[in-house]
Amino acid sequence: MSEQEYLRFAKERKENSDPANNHALELILADGSVYPHPGKFYFADRAVNVKTGTIQVASLFPNPDNLLRPGQYAKIRALIKNKPDALLVPQRATWEMQGRRLVAVVNPDHTVAIRPVKTAETIGTEWVIDEGLKAGEWVIVEGIQKALPGTTVDPKPYAEILAAPVGR
Repeated sequence: MSEQEYLRFAKERKENSDPANNHALELILADGSVYPHPGKFYFADRAVNVKTGTIQVASLFPNPDNLLRPGQYAKIRALIKNKPDALLVPQRATWEMQGRRLVAVVNPDHTVAIRPVKTAETIGTEWVIDEGLKAGEWVIVEGIQKALPGTTVDPKPYAEILAAPVGR
């Protein structure tokens, strides 16, 4: 894991030292399935690899069915932070200008407003938004280059746009 990821993980473990709060690790197998037995953190190497900026970490997973084999490829997923009621927006709905991240918001009167937001980490292809948006506000995902402040738009849910036929 990267040095930054390790530092966040170590901080979270320290803050949640109660064993009941320690989150189990998930093993994602090469076929994308989740291994049915949770694992746990075992140890971290004492040195950071200066070429890659990563730290080698070991974890333990039970293997009662002998499904896991030496050299097998897998990914590990760990819950490092829990952010209840987090706001997520697609990364493609944001752009950066002069060091600030911006989104085009649809006002209640269907006009466009450009608004700065404070982004946190990404989850998949979405940004976690810490400041600048409220739950229920609509952001423009498709056609943001045409969304000028004050322009009137006819918003459609993002899922509908993705499911629309090509010739639409």
